[in-house]
Amino acid sequence: MATDLLDRPARGGTSVFVPELVYFEPDALNYPKGQRIYEWAEAKGLPIKMTGSHNRITGLPGDSDLAKYKTAKRTLVVGIRKTLKFDTSKPSAEYAIPIATGCMGHCHYCYLQTTLGAKPYIRIYVNMDDILNAALGYIEERAPEITRFEAACTSDPVGLEPISGSLKELIEFMGKQPLGRLRFVTKFHHVDSLLDAKHNGNTRFRFSVNSDYVIRHFEPATSSFAERIEAAGKVARAGYPLGFIIAPIIWYDGWQEGYADLLAKLEASVPKEAAEGLTFELIQHRFTKTAKTVIQQRYPKSKLEMDEAKRKYKWGRWGQGKYVYPDEQAHALREFITERIFEHFPQAKIEYFT
Repeated sequence: MATDLLDRPARGGTSVFVPELVYFEPDALNYPKGQRIYEWAEAKGLPIKMTGSHNRITGLPGDSDLAKYKTAKRTLVVGIRKTLKFDTSKPSAEYAIPIATGCMGHCHYCYLQTTLGAKPYIRIYVNMDDILNAALGYIEERAPEITRFEAACTSDPVGLEPISGSLKELIEFMGKQPLGRLRFVTKFHHVDSLLDAKHNGNTRFRFSVNSDYVIRHFEPATSSFAERIEAAGKVARAGYPLGFIIAPIIWYDGWQEGYADLLAKLEASVPKEAAEGLTFELIQHRFTKTAKTVIQQRYPKSKLEMDEAKRKYKWGRWGQGKYVYPDEQAHALREFITERIFEHFPQAKIEYFT
């Protein structure tokens, strides 16, 4: 990754992420990526601190828990990924591949609100060779079946790419694997450095999209819909398989018009050559009791509806339940959006609704 990539201004209204505070594990500086990010942060005049562990950052400035949370979302931690056992990532892929953790976006509904708990700061891992070798082990273990890896389970890697360069490394690694495939989803438009990657069609680039109402009210600090769609066109023209995730699908007054408008805008914007292999993934809004508490603390003015009395309680695979829409509403959402998808993209594939 060239240093000038770090300093390249973003097009459109959403700037490239620049942290307010940067931590480094000392050993991270023994890696070229760690040293490069250090030099960039130093040149930017960013406050730099050292830490014994990327998982233990304490003493962040702020006079309240909310202020400290906001600071954490603007804090970058550069370290070494020691845990190389990959989590499963159904239904998207067989495994989650961890090249980063945390996101600079402020989506009110995001499951990272609870899974990251008290560690909402952003982590980039510099030992990419170790991570890629672990991925190769999983591929070989499952041969001759194809193994899919999801790179966006714990972060938005596109949003961090101008700093890390890790996603391009991963794309080109997977491009050389006959039995390996990569998938990731993003709400950011910073894709230019990925357009010349040697992906060999082994990476599916997906964009998270939603109705104007949802993006406007619940997705602060992310790229606009127009920016995302412009980026999707660039990605499609670069030969990447393309997909869209509509998530979370939210029931609100006027949702039919909102989602109909979304699909019409997609048809008008997506290059014709991308339509044939286009995929959609549909995820209805859900929340846990813990998530509701955390979201209300961090976004006290949010309009996100989380009334348990209006929802159905659904048990998860690990004994933890979540609140989803009642069957009648879920069916209506699924049927309406599915019909609109096939109306505008008759050759598309809907991979799942959950």
